[in-house]
Amino acid sequence: MRQLKGKTKETAKQRKERKKDFLENKKNVFSIVLPTIGVIFFFIVVYVYLKTRPKGVEQY
Repeated sequence: MRQLKGKTKETAKQRKERKKDFLENKKNVFSIVLPTIGVIFFFIVVYVYLKTRPKGVEQY
C-alpha cells in the first residue's frame, strides 16, 4: 500500500500521552529549572556585591 504524504493522524491514545508528557515537562520547569536559575542569580549577586563593596580604610 502506498504511503500518503503529509502528517499522519494522531490517535486519541497518542494525543492523551502527548498532553500528559507536556504537563509533566511543564511541572519540571517549575521544580527544576526555575530553582536552578534562582541559585545562579543568587551567586552572581553575591559575587558582584563582594567585588564592589568598599575595602576597609587603612589607618596610619
